[in-house]
Amino acid sequence: MKALVQKAGLEDQFEIASAATSSEEIGNPVYPPARRKLAEHGIDCVGKLARQLQKRDFQTYDLLIGMDNANLRSMRRLGGNLAGKVHLLTDYTDLAGEIADPWYTGDFDATWHDVLEGCLGLLEQICGSAR
Repeated sequence: MKALVQKAGLEDQFEIASAATSSEEIGNPVYPPARRKLAEHGIDCVGKLARQLQKRDFQTYDLLIGMDNANLRSMRRLGGNLAGKVHLLTDYTDLAGEIADPWYTGDFDATWHDVLEGCLGLLEQICGSAR
């Protein structure tokens, strides 16, 4: 999402962050196969370390986007839905369901495609015809 916003010249209008809903990977760098997939598309994540979603994030950010229903359940347990801030990324696409976790599927190409579709759809909804 950061790369899309930057490409659109809108980086000064957005604050984008990533946070885990679980604690398993806190403090770890981006998973190597995910890092390689991002690098294929010119996205650098050097120095990025996993952090856990905090209750204050519900006040800081206008939207909190989950990849799957387990993410949504964890978010709602932590902070509720606070004025409709919590959504699935696929809500901004024609895709049905959730983003498949490549940790389990091993299919980083499919996940890349689905996340990209979601981010493009979200950006389009926020900014109008950003595609």
